[in-house]
Amino acid sequence: MPRLLTDEEIERQLDDLPDWAREGDTLSATLDAPDFPAAIRLVDEVAVEAQEMDHHPDIDIRWRTTRWVLSTHSEGGLTQLDIELAHRISQAAARLGAVRHG
Repeated sequence: MPRLLTDEEIERQLDDLPDWAREGDTLSATLDAPDFPAAIRLVDEVAVEAQEMDHHPDIDIRWRTTRWVLSTHSEGGLTQLDIELAHRISQAAARLGAVRHG
């Protein structure tokens, strides 16, 4: 069973995740893909990773913009699973040319 991370652990690990921000008990990122098909490919790639991890993000898709929210609901906050999935999402985004929104 995953362990909740401390505030210090979260902040330290966010240094390596520039596209991500903490919002209470979640991590979030909004990423713009080059176009709608690339946004869907990003979701498809992450779906495979998330299924392998048995840890699933909340995803919102608006044209080429994707919003990702991570939390370990069973633990009521953030665990290392969320950090790992954030890294995997960022890596997939980089491969597909998606960048931080704004």
